[in-house]
This record gives sequence, C-alpha cells and structure tokens, in this order.
Amino acid sequence: MISETALDHAVERAVLSAAQAEELRALARAELEAARAKLPPPPPPIPPPIPASVAAVTSDANAFDDESLRFITSFADIFVTLGIALFCGAAADIASHYASDPAKWGVVVVLAWGLAEFFTRRRRMALPSIVLLLLFAIAIFKFVLGLVTPDNAGSYLVRHFQYFEGWADIDSRSALIAGLATAAFAALHYWRFRVPITIAAGAGALCIALVASAHWIDPSLGPNVYSSLLLLCGIGVFALAMYFDMSDPTRQTRRTDIAFWLHLLAAPLIVHPLITAYLHHEMLGPRAAVGILGIFLIFGIISLVIDRRALLVSGLTYAGIALSALLRETGFASLAGLTSATLLALGLFILLLSAGWQPLRNAILRLLPSALTQRLPHPRTRLT
Repeated sequence: MISETALDHAVERAVLSAAQAEELRALARAELEAARAKLPPPPPPIPPPIPASVAAVTSDANAFDDESLRFITSFADIFVTLGIALFCGAAADIASHYASDPAKWGVVVVLAWGLAEFFTRRRRMALPSIVLLLLFAIAIFKFVLGLVTPDNAGSYLVRHFQYFEGWADIDSRSALIAGLATAAFAALHYWRFRVPITIAAGAGALCIALVASAHWIDPSLGPNVYSSLLLLCGIGVFALAMYFDMSDPTRQTRRTDIAFWLHLLAAPLIVHPLITAYLHHEMLGPRAAVGILGIFLIFGIISLVIDRRALLVSGLTYAGIALSALLRETGFASLAGLTSATLLALGLFILLLSAGWQPLRNAILRLLPSALTQRLPHPRTRLT
C-alpha cells in the first residue's frame, strides 16, 4: 500500500492531482475492509486462569513454595461457598418432591453451570470454583446414571465402590456410560472455565468407566482384578500428573495446580491396592507391618523426588496401622497407650520430614542423573 507521504509528494510534484490521490486512498481503504471481511471471526476469549499461589506471592521467602496452591482468595470465598451449598441443596430437595431423581440432579447440573458463569468465569473465585466443579461432575454422573439405569438394576455404583463384592449388584453398563459422559462434560467445563481441578475430575470419571467396563465384560472377576485395575488407573493418573509437573518445573503457571489435583487423585489409587495386599481380617503380623512400612518409605522417597506429598498423606493411615502393630509386638507401648504412642511417632515423623524436606531432597537429587533432575519440579531446590 502506498503511504500517505508518497501520495502527498506525488500531488506536490504534479504526478497526480489531488482528486486522483483521494481516489487512490478511497480504493486502498475499500480493499482493506474487504480483506478484513474475509477473515474468520476471532475465537471467544479464554478466561484468565485462577492465579496460582506461586505467581501471587511476592516475598522472596515464599516465591518458590514447595506445593503452593490457592484455595481461598478472601473470606468472600467461604461466604459464597456457603451460599452455593445452601442454594443448590435446597433447590435439589425441592426438585425431588416434584420430579424424578435424575431430574433432581439435572437441576443441580444447570445451577452449577450457571453459578460458575458468574463466580468462576467473571469473579475468578477459587474455592467456589472448586466446589461448583465437583458439584457439577457428581451431578452429571448421577443424572446420566439415573437416566440409563434399568428399573430392575441394583444399587448405585457410588454406594458400593469401596466394597468390590457390591459390583454384583450394579448395572455396570450404566456406570460405564455415566463415567464416559462425566468425562466428556468435564472436558467441556474445562474448555469454558479453565478450573485446574477439572482435569482430575475427568480422569476420575474415566477410572470409574474403566472398572465398570471390566465388570460389564466379565461380572465374575474377583477383588484382586479390581485392585489391579485401580492400581493401573493410579499409575496412569500419576503419569499424567508428572507430565504437567515436568512441563512447569518452576511451578509458576496453572499447570502446577492441575498436577496437584491429579497427584491427589492418583495417590489413593496407588496406595490402597498396594498396601491392602498386606492387610487381612486377622491381626496384622510383624512381617506384614514391616512390608507396609517399607512401601511407605518408598512412597516417601518418590514424594521427595517429585516434591509432592500426596502419596505420603494417603499412606499415613496404613503406616499408623503397621507402626501400631510393631509397637504392640515389641512391647514398647502398653495396650492402653498404644494409640497415643503411634500418633506421637507419626507426628514426630511428619515434623522431622517437614523440617528437613529440602536438604533431604537435595541429597536424593544429587544421586539422580542431571538430565532427569533438570526436568523435575525444583522450587527452592539447588540442582547444581
């Protein structure tokens, strides 16, 4: 396009008349507008992410916290969350008196999405966004499950999930459909609102769908098969969490929050199947107790390497059971003081580990290849 200066010089030197110069300007403007009209419309703006605590803090002491995560931006978050619970609970109760059970959950789905449009997309409130997402995912699952479950089917999946024998009373095909639908709607929710916990909610729904599909294919599968499936699900979710963690080693973007929730989901799926193999209905023996504590120690090393504490938290209960069994066998604590001694030992372990977390992590990372440590999350950890 000819510049305005060039046209002015052409008029001054009588190369063009003033009228001709103005016609050229009009022609250039018309061609530019026509070219703009052919361009596709711009995509809808992506809402700004809920800021991670790592990016929110400014002091040097907290600028690289180990697992910084924003749950509450202000007391208004708690106030709004309380209002959400009261409003959605009352609406669901009223709907249950006038409509079927699936319709009740459908009302919750609509309300959770509508409230998220304001409190998540516009206000970017942390705690209400988390609660609304969880409410939306649960309601979608229950809504679809109620729609597709035959009238003669047994109890709902959620009521029997912790008891593998209860799978015999569940319409696994309905659970499979509900899990897949929940994962699909969770993806839609993330596209719209970008709430970090949404990825974990969708992954959890896919895990339910996987276990339900196994029962649908062969209802005679035993508890060990389901434990193995849960372990595989946990490893898969853990791998996904590490993908997000390793893509943001300084933990300064929304990816670190996504990884946090995925680790929180993966931890019980990994810990429970591995450790329950040592637990029996009879009293726990010393060898099994040592085995459980050994697994817990391995979880501790992994937690230090990846700088995440979810595995340790999930294994604390089992570690307490194993430690209690050892104290009982060795006679270090009487039966009356066994619980207090166990809690005292666990509390001391947590405090010592918290105080020495970074030095221990530094020592372990020095033993690993530098190509790996450079990709691992490393807030406040010296990798040189």
